Amino acid sequence: MKYLLLIYGNEEKWASIPEEILEEGRAKQDAWNKRYQGTGELLGAYGLGGESEASLVRTKDGTPFTTDGPYLEAKEFVCSLYLLDVASVERAREIAAEMPWAADTGVEVWPVLHDAFGAGPDGGA
Repeated sequence: MKYLLLIYGNEEKWASIPEEILEEGRAKQDAWNKRYQGTGELLGAYGLGGESEASLVRTKDGTPFTTDGPYLEAKEFVCSLYLLDVASVERAREIAAEMPWAADTGVEVWPVLHDAFGAGPDGGA
């Protein structure tokens, strides 16, 4: 079963963390990434740009238009996502709890219900 792990960020919060602490956190995250990539449970790990780098595309009457960034109701936004392939939600939660940023920001665990390019949630096509 696949699970998506989401970490939310806040540009003010990240900017307030001293560089040496960020570097230490990145090194721990790198080790976490390598560990679970090595077990085959981590399929992908992606850090996203800040809210000022995002854009929102909509269509109206079939015509696309783009605006700068998402319109956020809160200060936090998705800044990283990870894709796991594990045997159970319990295993996904165990792995999420070992993520270095889990104590700081929390990690959301979402089941992936459909894979447009492969297996369904139960592993079958």
